[in-house]
Formats: sequence, C-alpha cells, structure tokens
Amino acid sequence: MPVDDVGAAPAAFARFEWTDGEQGAGAMLFDPRSLPDPGPHVLLPDTYGAQARPVAVGGRQSAWFVDGVFGAAVLRGYRRGGLAARVSRQRYLWQGEARTRSFAEMRLLAQLRAAGVRVPAPIAGGYWRSGITYGAAILIARIPGVHTLTERVLAEPLSERVMHAVGTAIADMHRAGVWHADLNAFNILLDEQGDAWLIDFDRGRYGAVAPNERRGNVLRLRRSLDKVAGPAGIAAWEGIDAAYRKAWDSHH
Repeated sequence: MPVDDVGAAPAAFARFEWTDGEQGAGAMLFDPRSLPDPGPHVLLPDTYGAQARPVAVGGRQSAWFVDGVFGAAVLRGYRRGGLAARVSRQRYLWQGEARTRSFAEMRLLAQLRAAGVRVPAPIAGGYWRSGITYGAAILIARIPGVHTLTERVLAEPLSERVMHAVGTAIADMHRAGVWHADLNAFNILLDEQGDAWLIDFDRGRYGAVAPNERRGNVLRLRRSLDKVAGPAGIAAWEGIDAAYRKAWDSHH
C-alpha cells in the first residue's frame, strides 16, 4: 500500500506462525501486498546487517531504518520504559495473542488509515513466546522526507499551516475513536508538504474517547513541547491547541 493511501479499505492481514526460530516460537500478522515472503527474520534487525540504521531520536534505542522488498521501513522492537524496565525491558506478560502489543498496534494502524488519519502503513508485526512472557516487534512503512515536530519547533516558529495540520491530525485521530498512549513531540512527523503524521501507537486504545482523555492527550503534547523547546514549544502548542479545538468543533 502506498504511504499516502489513507482512507482506503484496511489491509486484509494474513497470519504466519513458526514453531522455532532465533528467538523461539511465535506468529505474525502481515500485509501480503507488501510482504510476499513472511517470516520472523523480517522482524529482526540482524537480518539487515549494517544496512539497519538506528533511529536517532525516540524509539528507546530499539528502532531501525531498514529496506526490503516492502520498500523503506522502520523496524521497532517493543521495550518498556520507566519502573517496569527494571523488571524486564523486552518481555511482557502473555495474555493471549490478540493482546500482544504488536498485533494490537497492527490492527489499530489499519483502522486509523481506513478512517483517513495519516499514520504509517503497517507491514508486519509479530511476537516470540516463551512460557508466560513474550517479546514483540513491528515493521511499518517509512514516511519519506519527514522531520519530527520537535525538530521543526527548535528550528523555527511553526507556520499557521503546520499548526493547523497538527491540530487537525490529532482531532481526526480522536474522531476515529483512538486514544494515543504517548502523544509527544517526537511522535508527530511533518512531511515536505506540511502535512502531519502520527506514529507509535503502542498501548493505544480503540473505542469512545472521553473528553478528559482527549484533553489529556493534548496536554501531554504541551508538556513534551515545553520540555524540548521551552517558551517556543509553549507558543507552538497554543497554536496547535487552537487548531485542534477548531477542527474538533467543526464536526460536532
């Protein structure tokens, strides 16, 4: 699926499983249009060797730019942050396949794209289970020519167009019934046309988004922009917040 083919029917994911592998038994969901030859190897950075380039910002040192038959992509391993990382950075409690971080994010991205929200196309997501725990990774299409919102705010004051694009993207996400677990300035990308893309939907949730949850997402972005850019970040957020309110109210 082309990177900008949002609003199309969601990908009909296929499922592939394996009984052994470098990290044990597991399974993956994948888009057969982008990945004709599935396997756990596509979710391991070692497969790509020196061509796997670490993502410089965000990603908790667990994301890489890679290339394959699927085109340019980002491979991200799931890692814990905060206090939970002291127990295990890469393992999660097994609660069934449907609740694995990778499967949940794959489906959430497909739902968002079908609703016309600018998010990257999911290519493959899988898990490796061992006893009562599992590890996981996801492969998503890379959006060309983008910079993080952080980079743009630090470089120059945001234009009205950019603030409108970011505010509208967040409103579109909420209107699609999705709550973002970590809406920060690194998880919003701006392309060469000035459009905004939302990324990293790990732990995101689909369903009715309550007003306090919507506001919580927007205030999380405020804290992030304040942290990375100070007064310039707050000024950018005020414009984004105004654009968000306008976009939300125009459909309600």
